[in-house]
Amino acid sequence: MPNADLARAPGDDDGDAAIAHAASRSTWVSVAVNSALSALQIAVGSLSGSAALVADGIHSLSDLVADFLVLFVSAHSRAEPDDRHPYGHHRFENAASLALGLLLAGVGIGMEWTAVIRIEHHEAIPKVEVTALYIALAALIAKEALFRYMLAAARRAKSAMLVANAWHARSDAASSLVVGLGIIGNLAGYSLLDPVAALVVGMMVLKMGWSFGWEALHDLMDQSADDDEVEAIRSTILATPDVRGCHNLRTRKLGDMLSVDVHVDIDADITVEAGHTIVQAVENALRDRHRVLGVMVHADPWRPAGQVR
Repeated sequence: MPNADLARAPGDDDGDAAIAHAASRSTWVSVAVNSALSALQIAVGSLSGSAALVADGIHSLSDLVADFLVLFVSAHSRAEPDDRHPYGHHRFENAASLALGLLLAGVGIGMEWTAVIRIEHHEAIPKVEVTALYIALAALIAKEALFRYMLAAARRAKSAMLVANAWHARSDAASSLVVGLGIIGNLAGYSLLDPVAALVVGMMVLKMGWSFGWEALHDLMDQSADDDEVEAIRSTILATPDVRGCHNLRTRKLGDMLSVDVHVDIDADITVEAGHTIVQAVENALRDRHRVLGVMVHADPWRPAGQVR
């Protein structure tokens, strides 16, 4: 999931309304797909005796909670700044990603526990009905298609939260593949493979939850942009006319956006008004070309080497 997919191109005018619309539309599609899949997987899994399919259905059910969380966050994180939140509400997304990670981790632990108990009592594992295999294959196709649709929408909206939710759908497709293999093994006479598949699905959900939660936690602790994006920001600053250099460049994440602090070197003998114009040009360039919400530029006097005032 490279951040370059989310970089803002010069002249790009994707506004908050476009992001909110893309989030709403793609997430409601996900809600519809996951509602149908979870009901079908849990029902057929229970009737056919497939613990792996039931586990995958619970996974799909957790996706519903994640989808509604995305809808809730999209509606609130774009709210205008107020007296209590002068920098806006963009970190609502980071907090929601942390909550999503904890949710997935909890679901994964529960699935692991259930699968381990079933493996311990493997002698009681029944042969799975072939219907479970058809549902697992249908879920695999539906989740892969959902992933591709959601990722395209997330990249158009330039939303890291939507990208994370899209890759969550891809993890669901992988889990459905594991479930299908476990059911095939059970049908072939290796009954233990069905709960083993459920165990693997639980591990995948737990790993995904850990990844989301850990990344969100770092974002809430003012994690900087990645090295490539920081260097791109530095290049934009240095390309601004009359900027002689820059240092003390710092970034931090605010939801999908960034806050930038930097010191720029400008000619020491120009007027305050001219210096202000250069600083304003730096701020405008950063907002136009990157996912920058706030910019703090400090101007430092610069003279050629050896020149004395």
